[in-house]
Amino acid sequence: MGQKVKKIPMRRCVGCMEKYEKSELVRVLRTPDGDVKIDATGRANGRGAYLCRRRACLEKALKNRGLERSLDMKIPESVMDELKKEMDALEST
Repeated sequence: MGQKVKKIPMRRCVGCMEKYEKSELVRVLRTPDGDVKIDATGRANGRGAYLCRRRACLEKALKNRGLERSLDMKIPESVMDELKKEMDALEST
């Protein structure tokens, strides 16, 4: 008997709609209290949506409302600005 091959979870970016390995994407999280933030661990409790680590994908997801649909809520302008800052920090690393 051979060894089992571990299945790699795949997720779709809500910006460009491409499929990637879960570890390559950034999880945007709606917490149970209704806050929206980037989930660095990928394991926090709440409803999540995945984005590529590119600012362009975040812009596209906000423009086509893909992020709002995935998180099932209206995203306030202040939160959008905060997400853009966090995404810039991730993209530069």
